Amino acid sequence: MIEQLSTNLLWWHWIAFGLILVTSEIFIGTFMMLGLGVSAMLVGAIDNLFKTSIEFELFLWIILSLLSLFLWFKYLKNPNIESSGQSNYSLDTLGVVTKAIPHNGRGEVKFDTPVLGNTTWFATAKENIEENSRIKIVQVKGQLIEVAPL
Repeated sequence: MIEQLSTNLLWWHWIAFGLILVTSEIFIGTFMMLGLGVSAMLVGAIDNLFKTSIEFELFLWIILSLLSLFLWFKYLKNPNIESSGQSNYSLDTLGVVTKAIPHNGRGEVKFDTPVLGNTTWFATAKENIEENSRIKIVQVKGQLIEVAPL
């Protein structure tokens, strides 16, 4: 079977395979297929220039694909996605009061990192907290966040 692939697989097959992978990226949107497709097109170009064996072409495609995936996860993936999501907050998140919070009243705070996708929230407290005071989250109550001074 390898011998049949070796004689029937031409350089432009790699280019076509790469274009199919790159086109499929439009529907997937992860940018992972983009790296695989570009790797396949590079293998096709190298095969056209140097007339390599099928074993070397497959080896080269695997290496280039793994390299592209490594580069994607190491350098290109957006790191902010992991720190701002609907369930990505912690009670250790700190912030600053931007509008004073009266006892059992409502004020406004700005957090250092996003809490449930936002950095600015209306907040309540069980005590008076002055403007520009550092605060921490006690609990989330729907659209309000209960805070306490540090």
